[in-house]
Amino acid sequence: MASPTSLPAPRSQSKKPMGKMADWFRQALLKKPKKRPGSSESAPSGVPQATSQDSHPPSSLTSVKTPTTPPASREASSSSSSSGRWSKDYDVCVCHSEEDLAAAQDLVSYLEGSPASLRCFLQLRDATPGGAIVSELCQALSSSHCRVLLITPGFLRDPWCKYQMLQALTEAPAAEGCTIPLLSGLTRASYPPELRFMYYVDGKGPDCGFHQVKEAVTRYLKTLH
Repeated sequence: MASPTSLPAPRSQSKKPMGKMADWFRQALLKKPKKRPGSSESAPSGVPQATSQDSHPPSSLTSVKTPTTPPASREASSSSSSSGRWSKDYDVCVCHSEEDLAAAQDLVSYLEGSPASLRCFLQLRDATPGGAIVSELCQALSSSHCRVLLITPGFLRDPWCKYQMLQALTEAPAAEGCTIPLLSGLTRASYPPELRFMYYVDGKGPDCGFHQVKEAVTRYLKTLH
């Protein structure tokens, strides 16, 4: 029989598997928990993280609109319309007879070509085709600041010219300087009695009195500002 000391002790065999298991638990406890894929720490450094605010901007930012600045041309138009001069369509309405059309055209060219760039109404040029003569004459007088009466022998013979003269006096009887008589080819004695209370421009000069007419109109327009 073999001696009992030759047999391995059962306790020494059982210690080995128990020691391995204890070592496995010890290592498991010492290990750090793995990082979740969805956590912010899993992203590499230096890469910006997208948030809900980045992907969807606040509604207050998307609804804000840049205020539009009114154009300078609109401001200029507004300031010009407030001026008294631009309250009417014309600066001057030239009243003349049909036989004095050439002289009236020369006067209009002089006034419109001056530095003041006066706006003139010339009946045969600016009247509405097909319009009634009476209504056109009245409209021209009421739409003009000044009235220049080109008083000639033909003016005194023309009933429409006399009508324009009386209408001009009716439109603004108390406004001094808005009705400007230009006497041409007539003497003082032939000056219409309806206009004896106002001075006239003598057309005998080298410029036919055009310069004086322009100065009178410009002076009146300055009172409108």
